[in-house]
Amino acid sequence: MVIKETFGLVFEKELLDEIEKKGKVVSVRAGTVILDVGQTVRTMPIILSGSVKVSRTDEEGRELLLYYVNPLESCAMTFTCCMQQHASEIRAVAEEDVEMLTIPVSTMDEWMTKYPTWKSFVMRAVQNRFHELLKTIDQIAFQKLDERLVTYLKEKSKTTGSTLINLSHEQIANELATSRVVVSRLLKKLETDKKLLLYRNQIKLLREL
Repeated sequence: MVIKETFGLVFEKELLDEIEKKGKVVSVRAGTVILDVGQTVRTMPIILSGSVKVSRTDEEGRELLLYYVNPLESCAMTFTCCMQQHASEIRAVAEEDVEMLTIPVSTMDEWMTKYPTWKSFVMRAVQNRFHELLKTIDQIAFQKLDERLVTYLKEKSKTTGSTLINLSHEQIANELATSRVVVSRLLKKLETDKKLLLYRNQIKLLREL
């Protein structure tokens, strides 16, 4: 992928030249753990294609979905780890086959002061992810689980661009920090209400959802 064609309207020419020199395009397969809890962040990724799921896990291995990172976006958690040289506190997994541009951590501080468009890109990413986290907190605090499930399915469909979701009930339960039995019961009710169709490890969303 040509960097200048992709980011020509985002970054100034001098920064684009530096990105071409110092950045590296990396491809990973769906399901690959790009960054795990405790790992040192050595490069900052910008997603070119595909999507990445960012989540937190507790000591018992239970997972809570935080947000998705989509094309031409990056992960605010990665920024903070890069800037403060902290170990990662999140897990980032490729939802689909992903192509991403990786930027060395060593350039982060320099570009923040040198290029206004880079600073704007970073601050916009932090702001967007902060809003995503607020939405997640609101859902946990104020929404019933059935409402959270519908919101989750809609967001998943939007991220993948498909109404067919390839996930098991167990996987959904893990991301919503609940049990498989509860998720299965709620999905069955949605199917009875003609909101979706259930298949083996697949869910087909209907227009009424």
